[in-house]
Amino acid sequence: MAIETQLDLPMKHTISVLVENRPGVLARTAGLFSRRGFNIDSLAVSTTEDPDTSRMTIVVDGPASILEQISKQLYKLIDVIKVMDHTEDDVIARELALVKVHAADSTKRAEIMQIVDIFRAKIVDLADKTIIIEATGGCEKIDALERLLDGYGIKEMVRTGRVVLVRGAKTT
Repeated sequence: MAIETQLDLPMKHTISVLVENRPGVLARTAGLFSRRGFNIDSLAVSTTEDPDTSRMTIVVDGPASILEQISKQLYKLIDVIKVMDHTEDDVIARELALVKVHAADSTKRAEIMQIVDIFRAKIVDLADKTIIIEATGGCEKIDALERLLDGYGIKEMVRTGRVVLVRGAKTT
């Protein structure tokens, strides 16, 4: 039996991929991960400060040795400009969530409003039987909010996925 090295242990990797802003780039990039048998946990894509480029932030679980191979394969794609694995970087990471919660009676509404206040989230819609909450923060914060709201009956939820920027002068 082989001894596992640190590179062989699966872990969460947050990868930024700077690409040319062209049709089909997302499909080709995501295809590399699926061909290797990796499920993408989170994917956020948007244009950057330069409208000709887009940034993909991809969160994937796997051993570093395989992620290194995927990085090399990404660089072979014509539209890829830069690939960075932020696993070891000091980053600011945020996520956005919209959560629709069942809130038919005033007692539950008041409790939900307290939770929203504690998490520094916002109520963006208040209807007869539901409340829609907007929350931003790290994935741990969003997970904790979800666990608390689950007791009230989450009717719908959507999360953007993680976006990151490296702290300081280093650019992603």
